[in-house]
Amino acid sequence: MSHGKWSGGGDALRPGANETAAESRSPSSDDSSGTALVLGGGGPTGAAWMAGVLAGLTEAGLDPADSDTVIGTSAGALFGTRLRAGEPPAQLYARQLDGTDRIDLNVTAGQTLRFLFAALATRDSERSARRLGRAALRADTVTEAEVLDTVGRFLRDVREWPSGRLRLTAVDALTGKVRAFDSESGVPIVTAVAASCAVPLVWPPVAADSRRWQDGGTRSTAHLGLARGHRDALVVAPIPAAPGPHPDVHREAAALRASGTAVGLITPDKDSRRAMGRNLTDYRRQSEAARTGHRQATAAVPGLRDVLRI
Repeated sequence: MSHGKWSGGGDALRPGANETAAESRSPSSDDSSGTALVLGGGGPTGAAWMAGVLAGLTEAGLDPADSDTVIGTSAGALFGTRLRAGEPPAQLYARQLDGTDRIDLNVTAGQTLRFLFAALATRDSERSARRLGRAALRADTVTEAEVLDTVGRFLRDVREWPSGRLRLTAVDALTGKVRAFDSESGVPIVTAVAASCAVPLVWPPVAADSRRWQDGGTRSTAHLGLARGHRDALVVAPIPAAPGPHPDVHREAAALRASGTAVGLITPDKDSRRAMGRNLTDYRRQSEAARTGHRQATAAVPGLRDVLRI
């Protein structure tokens, strides 16, 4: 990234501490240096907050779009793709403020209960994801065609993989294993983003590469392990932990730091959490969540400059 060094309303992390490592996946060999931008999932209001954060960082002189690699999960896959395709953070932010960008997720109490029952019934992360996948495959939801149409409209004119490294996470609905799609995966960009966003029981698992895929956030809300091998990583995580027996972003950040990567982690502070509310699909909170994210990011820049070695 251009001329800054990133931390946050979460943690400012430096390499070198001895802390328990979370599960991680090494990047490919050509990712072994440079900077990574990691964008996590968070539902519509979490996405609004993230758009505000990205715009606030940019206005304060740290342009996330200059990252060598962008790693996106769920909402982070949507915004990471548009950012990588050249859409300015200020425009992402403006479209949250005026409500232009909107995906309606009509989540019922029954869906929430079934989700939690599946996710929390085991202490094993992969088994938890498999349980969610089985429930998702049986669920009566909107069609996959509707999901692809919704995601395609949100991506605006992006129909090809953008130039530069972009990795989008999804979880196999049958095995519970994580995959990061990229331009060499042979999967269309809209399909890859839709797979990353396929919230179990709300949207159906998405077909790609002869498998069915569910939301990348069912194993980790941000998948920081994919940034391993980079010199620096800026992580914007609207939700610190996925429901179930999965490592939270603070534990993942500690593991990434221990591997030698400098980590700037931004999670919602008290004001941002209040603005986002408990229902992350409530669009009445969208514009205020975006504004609080913008304010939080602006305040975080001095700490980021002290942490990341850019």
